[in-house]
Amino acid sequence: MSTSSPEAVKKLLENMQADLRSLSMECKKKFPPVKEAAESGIVKIKTIAARNTDILAALKENSSEVVQPFLMGCGTKEPKITQLCLAAIQRLMSHEVVSEAAAGNIINMLWQLMENGLEELKLLQTVLVLLTTNTIVHDEVLSKAIVLCFRLHFTKDNITNNTAAATVRQVVTVVFERMVAEDDRFKGLADEPPAVQGNSNRRSVSTLRPSAKDAYMLFQDLCQLVNADAPYWLVGMTEMTRTFGLELLESVLNDFPEVFLQHQEFSFLLKERVCPLVIKLFSPNIKFRQGSCSSAASPVPVEKPYFPICMRLLRVVSVLIKHFYSLLVTECEIFLSLLVKFLDGEKPQWLRAVAVESVHRLCVQPHLLRSFCQSYDMKQHSTKVFRDIVNALGSFIQSLFILPSTGNTSSTSTPPGVSASGSQGSAQGPGAGAGGGLNTQAAFEYRGTWIPLMTVSVQGSAKATYLEMLDKVEPPSIPEGYAMSVAFSALLDLVRGITMMIERELAKQEQEEAMREEAEPVSSPPQEPMAHEVWEEMVNACWCGLLAALSLLLDASTDEAATENILKAELCVASLCGRLGLVTPRDAFITAICKASLPPHYALTILSSNTTNLANKVYSIQGQSVQMVSPSSESHQQVVAVGQPLTAQPQGTVVLTAKNIQCMRTLLNLAHCHGVYLGTSWQLVLATLQHLVWILGLKPAVGGVLKPGRAVEGPSTVLTTAVMTDLPVISNILSRLFESSQYLDDVSLHHLINALCSLSMEAMEMAYGNNKEPSLFAVAKLLETGLVNMDRIEILWRPLTAHLLEVCQHPNTRMREWGAEAITSLIKAGLSYKHEPPLSQNQRLQLLLLNPLKELSNVLHADIRQKQLECVLQILQNQGDSLGPGWPLVLGVIGAIRNDQGESLIRTAFQCLQLVVTDFLPTMPCMCLQVVVDVAGSFGLQNQELNISLTSIGLLWNISDYFFQRGEAITEELEKEEAVLLKQAQDKGEPLNRPFHPAPPFDCLWLCLYAKLGELCVDPRPAVRKSAGQTMFSTIAAHGTLLQPPTWNIVVWKVLFHLLNCVRKSSTTADKEKIESGGGNILIHHSRDTAEKQWAETWVLTLAGVARIFNTRRYLLQQLGDFFKAWEVLLDHIQSAALSKNNEVSLAALKSFQEILQLVTPIKDTDKPDGLAAMDVSSVLMESLQGSGPGRPLIRSDSLAERLAQRYGVQPSLPPPGEEIDDSALWWSAWNTWYRVGTECTRPPSGGPDKLVFVPSQPFLTALIQIFPALYQHIAGGFSMEDLKKLGVILYGAVSVPISSDSSPFILPSYTEAVLTSLQEAVLTALDVLQKAICVGSENLQVMYPAIFEQLLLFVEFSCKPPQYGKMETKHVANAKYNQAEWVALNYVPFAERSLEVLVDLYHKTACHKAVITEKVLQNIIKTVRIPLGLKYACPAESTWKLAVSSLLKVLSIGLPVARQQASSGKFDTMWPELANAFEDFLFTKSTPPDNLSIQEFQRNEAVDVEVVQLISTEILPFANFIPKEFVGRIMSMLNRGSIHSQSSSFTEAEMDIRMREEFSKVCFETLLQFSFSNKVSTPQEGYISRMALSVLLQRAQDVLRRFVEDERLSGRCPLPRQQVTEIIFVLKAISTLMDSLKKTQPENVDGNVWAQVIALYPTLVECITCSSPEVSSALRDALGPFKDFMQPPVSKVQNGES
Repeated sequence: MSTSSPEAVKKLLENMQADLRSLSMECKKKFPPVKEAAESGIVKIKTIAARNTDILAALKENSSEVVQPFLMGCGTKEPKITQLCLAAIQRLMSHEVVSEAAAGNIINMLWQLMENGLEELKLLQTVLVLLTTNTIVHDEVLSKAIVLCFRLHFTKDNITNNTAAATVRQVVTVVFERMVAEDDRFKGLADEPPAVQGNSNRRSVSTLRPSAKDAYMLFQDLCQLVNADAPYWLVGMTEMTRTFGLELLESVLNDFPEVFLQHQEFSFLLKERVCPLVIKLFSPNIKFRQGSCSSAASPVPVEKPYFPICMRLLRVVSVLIKHFYSLLVTECEIFLSLLVKFLDGEKPQWLRAVAVESVHRLCVQPHLLRSFCQSYDMKQHSTKVFRDIVNALGSFIQSLFILPSTGNTSSTSTPPGVSASGSQGSAQGPGAGAGGGLNTQAAFEYRGTWIPLMTVSVQGSAKATYLEMLDKVEPPSIPEGYAMSVAFSALLDLVRGITMMIERELAKQEQEEAMREEAEPVSSPPQEPMAHEVWEEMVNACWCGLLAALSLLLDASTDEAATENILKAELCVASLCGRLGLVTPRDAFITAICKASLPPHYALTILSSNTTNLANKVYSIQGQSVQMVSPSSESHQQVVAVGQPLTAQPQGTVVLTAKNIQCMRTLLNLAHCHGVYLGTSWQLVLATLQHLVWILGLKPAVGGVLKPGRAVEGPSTVLTTAVMTDLPVISNILSRLFESSQYLDDVSLHHLINALCSLSMEAMEMAYGNNKEPSLFAVAKLLETGLVNMDRIEILWRPLTAHLLEVCQHPNTRMREWGAEAITSLIKAGLSYKHEPPLSQNQRLQLLLLNPLKELSNVLHADIRQKQLECVLQILQNQGDSLGPGWPLVLGVIGAIRNDQGESLIRTAFQCLQLVVTDFLPTMPCMCLQVVVDVAGSFGLQNQELNISLTSIGLLWNISDYFFQRGEAITEELEKEEAVLLKQAQDKGEPLNRPFHPAPPFDCLWLCLYAKLGELCVDPRPAVRKSAGQTMFSTIAAHGTLLQPPTWNIVVWKVLFHLLNCVRKSSTTADKEKIESGGGNILIHHSRDTAEKQWAETWVLTLAGVARIFNTRRYLLQQLGDFFKAWEVLLDHIQSAALSKNNEVSLAALKSFQEILQLVTPIKDTDKPDGLAAMDVSSVLMESLQGSGPGRPLIRSDSLAERLAQRYGVQPSLPPPGEEIDDSALWWSAWNTWYRVGTECTRPPSGGPDKLVFVPSQPFLTALIQIFPALYQHIAGGFSMEDLKKLGVILYGAVSVPISSDSSPFILPSYTEAVLTSLQEAVLTALDVLQKAICVGSENLQVMYPAIFEQLLLFVEFSCKPPQYGKMETKHVANAKYNQAEWVALNYVPFAERSLEVLVDLYHKTACHKAVITEKVLQNIIKTVRIPLGLKYACPAESTWKLAVSSLLKVLSIGLPVARQQASSGKFDTMWPELANAFEDFLFTKSTPPDNLSIQEFQRNEAVDVEVVQLISTEILPFANFIPKEFVGRIMSMLNRGSIHSQSSSFTEAEMDIRMREEFSKVCFETLLQFSFSNKVSTPQEGYISRMALSVLLQRAQDVLRRFVEDERLSGRCPLPRQQVTEIIFVLKAISTLMDSLKKTQPENVDGNVWAQVIALYPTLVECITCSSPEVSSALRDALGPFKDFMQPPVSKVQNGES
């Protein structure tokens, strides 16, 4: 019920009247004035009640009067009355019917009572009611009331004291509450101008409203009082204690912070009064503990710290900092510095405990801490307060461990910590100090210091124990471990608070950013960077101290829960640093957790390198040292595992404790939950995990999961059952950790991968140089990470695979094997993963996935390559159809074989290739077909396995078939590709980079195939060369029709000629060493037993192939612009082959030459319906191909060729109609080549006889000469004399070449057979062809006859003097025993004789030709024939001279009439002497007939001589008048000489008559006679011949007769030889015949000389009469008879002018 309701008012009135009645009753006797007053009061009340509607207001107005009776009652000082009055007054007050004046009166009355010491408790109650029920009491009244309470507080009565204290507190609160209420009332109104800043006049309160003013005065006086100064406003104070004053100050500050924050006057008080006061009061605590106790009130020079004040001051400071931090920045800096100082070890225990509690209070207010950081740590010249607080906590904790209870202060200066050597720790071992370890209480233990851990407060609230001991005067004793526990809680709360605060703000900020991005994704966020900076600064300021403290605590902790809390704190900070991107602190905390996970003093480089910058770095905080503590090995922990450390050198074992495992779990947790923020510290985490995994003996299994290894692997690994059960869990968490990597963002994932990679690098380093089991942790985890992140594999693929590729090159087999396992698993998984979009549409990704497979090709280790190829095989089998753009890579891998990789690898790779060629050609992009060709080629070229090389050539054949069958489809696809590429190239402004570029793409494919085969054709192994050559020429022949005509250009130049060049080069440089039979059991035929001979075979095959192509495709090739040039090059090749020193090659070259000469000039298309048939393979070629291609019949698909022809819009093979192709240049070029070959090979060697020389073989020469007729047909038109001479030289040279003795039996006929060798046949045929051509040719050709005669005559000479071949010694074949002579000259006789016959024949036809006459052919013939005629019996063959004679006779029978006709021209003048010589040499030869000549033979020979004489008598002498005289003379003298017998003494008597050539003599004589009796002289010439003949005859008779007479005389009794007798008889008969003739002849016909000669015979005849032979005598008688006619007297004939 409210005080103003009618019932309440009624009640009040009743109560008041009752009170007054009671008062009047009480005072009736003793105090009548009071009674009267009371009664009039009753009347007054009634009146007011009757008159006024608002009774309360009326009461208040008249309250002074209403109250008066009660005041008077109090004045009586009668307890009963006083109590009654006070109660009544209180009732009035509670109904708020007391006016200001009345209140003043009441206070005065109360003051009197107080001074009299009456009703003290009631007084306090009344004051309280008065001040709480209304706000009418102000200024002095109020101050008086407050002083009254204070004075009551200092009475002797304990109860009063306490009540008064409570009242004072309440009153002070009321004063401030009023002010707050007043402020609220005025809030809406316009604010008055604030007081001027910096006003130092503390009395200037004019601007304050009443309640505010009261509050101000009160607060100011409180400060004065605490400072032991006189108050300004609280007049009448007699005494005051500081403790109470401080408590009051604290409560005001704590309860009404807004007053101070909103009113500058109050802020001013805070700054100017409170803070200096606090600082002043702190001074005894700051100075050292010394000096004696003294009273609290009076200050002395050195005060001892006083617990109650000190504690209260700290509470005030806490409040000031908490609420007014923003006003009192500088002051708070001082307070906080003091706080930090109080934690110092030299301060009393209680002081440190209270300070720690205060610090704890700060630590649970993260926002406050943030403000410190902003205000101090982030300002330039300010104390780093926040850092100092944290560091102070840290050093405080350290000092608790370091300071022993003995109070030895020196120990602080050198705290034992980092420097302690590890050996000391390990020596103590886990057994030392076990007593402490048995204690179950939670505690910290470090280096023998044992500190129990208490629960001091609930997490997150700072419940202080000692700060609340307001009743204690003496410092309390602090239990052991209390300070540590508070500090520990403070640390944890600090970490928790800061991390939660920052994380909340971060989350909020991220959310805002996200919303902002949704709203307007473009605009840059107007992010105030302040927040981040503050957070970073906070972390930077506190992390060192935190880390130092937490590491130490972690090391010292013996309680699992405490350890867990510490680890959680470290984890939180690490994660926070990670979020804020503060790398150093993050790494430091992670390092700490890592170190704690590992056994003590475990040598782990990554951790030590990371902590070197932290350890040994001492943070100095106002003279205190905070040191990084490395874990000591003394903590008494349960050992749960013993294992091997992961080091390069084997070392002893290490132990893991339960705490290590706990830390490991934290580490896993950190990685699992905060992996995103780990960044580079993944390295630390993973390195540690790797070592732990190693110590625990976990080994990788399929897919990279770690499983507990078998006990065998580490005999030194001992695990307790506790750990054994944990292992699967740990292994599971480990796997989950990497599985969860799929939730990391890309950057974090990269960090994880990088960390794993560098871990792996270390493991690799460690595994170098020994084959110890390496740590595969990193590799296994890389695999696992890759597999779970397949959906975004792109971002991590490169670093991941790049590293695994390095692993694959490691010398340690196990390591390498895992690298390859990982990489191939990843590739296979990547290819089979259902990517979005699928791989077929994401070519880049597919290539990315396949790329490492290719990179593996650079690894030299065979086991890796084996894995790679197995992987390829699997990929082909599983994903072969969908590889698409990945084909080049896959093919690249298959093709990356090298000879040094051994057979098995090559075999595996080849399997892959075979699979590709058999199954996948149609599915791959056509661009890759070229790669397939290259790869197949490279298998052909490898030299490890011949069979693979040969099979791969077969594959090339299959590929060419595929091209052929799918020609159109391939062409289309390739052209599309080409267009794209061309455009790209043009955009870049570069030319298109593709082999054989200008040709169409499909043709390029063929060209690549041909080029590959071309490479194989020059492989070092003969079998490969042969197979490749056959395949190549077969494919060109079979599928060449598909190529565009311009492409043939490339085929010719880049493929065929290039190949010819290579082969020629290799052949000419090939080794001539004999190859020993290969492999022992394989015999090599002698024709192939040197590399040179094997290359020769290749050369033969190649040249033949090219020539064949030129032959069959001539039509097509001739349309190419440079056919002539190509022709020249081909001829050059033929020439160099022909001139090579290898008979096989040279002969084959000529065969090729013959082949290209059989070409026919192409016919016009009008004559041939099907243009393509013109390209048809000649039947010969077809046969040879079916023999040599890899077992397949050739398919000719004209339709395809036609289709292609239409596609390119050309007829592939036909020239424009009406255009003949001019061939003469080609043939002349061929002729020049032929000439050069002929010249070179027939030129005799220049060296001396001992030099090794090469002599061309007969078959070669034969072939060479046989080419000429074919060639001549083409060049006949322009064949000149010059050319004929050239030809002659070659023919002559060819015939002169000797034969090597080992082949002579096959070539030479036996000596007796007169047979020509085929070479000689060929030479004659060549001449024959020429002669026939001339014969039918034009007039101007006929000038060549003499040259042909000349040539034949040269050959005729061979019969007598065989040609010399250089300076070579040749044995004559007859006396050459085959094994002695190296070279055998041929038997040239048959050849010469045949030549002679040809010659006679030819002369027969051509004797009358002008050229034959002018060039003196007849003379030359005679001159040449004269040689064998002269030699006669000395000729190598008897047949020769006989043939010569008969030939001469034939020639003369034709030639002499011609000569006679031409006598006048003088063209034959020089012939006659030659002829005379010839007759003379023959008829009177110098050679003697052989001894064994039979008589029949001799007679036959004589008959020949007779024939000659008969020729003279019939063909020459009758025409003497056309013949030069000298010649006739010589003939006559010859006849003369022939007609006289000349004795040969060597003949036996029996033969004599035969050998004397009687028949011959007789004929000669008769001839002579015939001409001497010639009386029908028709010309002077004839007469002249007669005269000559007579003169000769007579001369001869004279000679014979004289000799006879001589002989007769000499022989005495002996008869003369029969022969001589016959001769003389013959002569005598002749004389008589002559005489008769002379008689008949006209005297003028007979020369005077003749008469003289006849008469001169007479004396000689007379001499003969002594002869004893009757026959002679009778002949003599006949001869002498006619002389009688001469016997007449001489007549003088003067008239004739003679006497």
